[in-house]
Amino acid sequence: MSADVKAYAAVDLGASSGRVMVGHVGLDSLELTEAHRFPNRPVRTPEGLRWDILALYAGVLDGLRAVGAATGGRVDSVGIDSWAVDYGLLDADGALLGNPVHYRDARTEGVAEKVWATVPATELYAATGLQYAPFNTLYQLTAARDSPQLTCAERLLLVPDLLSYWLTGEQGTELTNASTTQLIDPRTRDWSYDIASRLGIDLELFAPLRRPGDRAGVLRAEVLEETGLRGPVPVTAVGSHDTASAVAAVPAVAERFAYICTGTWSLAGLELDAPVLTEASRAANFTNELGLDGTVRYLRNIMGLWLLQECVRAWGEPELGELLRGAARVPALRSVVDAGDAAFLAPGRMPERIADACRRSGQPVPESRAEITRCILDSLALAHRRAVDDAQVLADHPVDVVHIVGGGTRNALLCQLTADACGLPVVAGPTEAAALGNVLVQARAHGLVGDLAGMRELLARTQPSTRYEPRGDTARWRAAEARLAAR
Repeated sequence: MSADVKAYAAVDLGASSGRVMVGHVGLDSLELTEAHRFPNRPVRTPEGLRWDILALYAGVLDGLRAVGAATGGRVDSVGIDSWAVDYGLLDADGALLGNPVHYRDARTEGVAEKVWATVPATELYAATGLQYAPFNTLYQLTAARDSPQLTCAERLLLVPDLLSYWLTGEQGTELTNASTTQLIDPRTRDWSYDIASRLGIDLELFAPLRRPGDRAGVLRAEVLEETGLRGPVPVTAVGSHDTASAVAAVPAVAERFAYICTGTWSLAGLELDAPVLTEASRAANFTNELGLDGTVRYLRNIMGLWLLQECVRAWGEPELGELLRGAARVPALRSVVDAGDAAFLAPGRMPERIADACRRSGQPVPESRAEITRCILDSLALAHRRAVDDAQVLADHPVDVVHIVGGGTRNALLCQLTADACGLPVVAGPTEAAALGNVLVQARAHGLVGDLAGMRELLARTQPSTRYEPRGDTARWRAAEARLAAR
């Protein structure tokens, strides 16, 4: 490897799997390879749904060991990103007080109404800009208020910060992920002290804020010994919310673009310079999360490929390609469901729940696997259309193209349906956007790439993409939209 090319390890943890990638970055080059992939299997205990955080940490160490084997023990930095909102609690000695609670756990049911009795939903949105989601960290902390773990806790670390702490021994709270807690003011990019005070949440539980690119420590000697890496190896704070890293890796060459980060969730919206805190924005359930370089990720959460993942699991893991080929032969927009409906949040019985939703709305009930798959993909494309259209109006920010990044880029039918629904070209790729954004923030900290525009220009030149042109007009999508609205 050339001396002017550096190697970066990107730990990228999704809700269903984790991966450790190695990125090689030069002044005019960017290559990403997978070193190790491992499952992320939540565990249902008598207390509820929990993340197996020790298995995830073991997967991270195995991945770093694989990176070391691939690079001769040399890596220039490590960065970690993961899903948002969830956290681990530490005692005064820094020991973990139990496995982190999964955001799909039922403990937050009915909690939002208790919060709104103290801070009305309109005030909460005006202060934090975060959409309503029942699992936001603020609601989780309210649900846990009198629990023994929270009572004993001296520190709260969001999931990527917890893993970073175990690797380095140093504690911090990375800003892009902190912005998903509903405790950050998106205008000041600091804690919303008034909201926390009114709700009795002690912000001293959180470690000091870090920004993407900040140094987060160096790998401990024990980690170096276990992984075979040669020290010192710095750990760099990246956009530790995986969506922040993914949006940073959108290969846009102009400003008038929308993005859809696809995977277990679809996160669809715009990159803005300032938050949109209007009542109309709150009513439309858009969120203002923080991104790189002072940007705001203005987006709507959509249930995403979770709907299909759960069906595939219920069907005994059939071959996905065959499902998609069958779905392509099913008539379009025969039945659709609201892919943003919280009724689909919990795991289990997804095919039956989708069929029930169609039955209740008076639509043809999908029966075969192909019909259910087509219903899901049409519904996701319709939800993508609504989010992109609504964001443009609410932010007064028109777009000319939609970029799809993440796992959904492998689903050509979904990409084409999204282009058809939006009436806009779709550029799909890169697939490993979160890992690429992670790597590029590390590289930027070492001076190898420039600003966000420079990062995206490098991505556009080095990463493959596929363009989908819209077919036909959008009348049938508007009709399906009206059908859903009339339920």
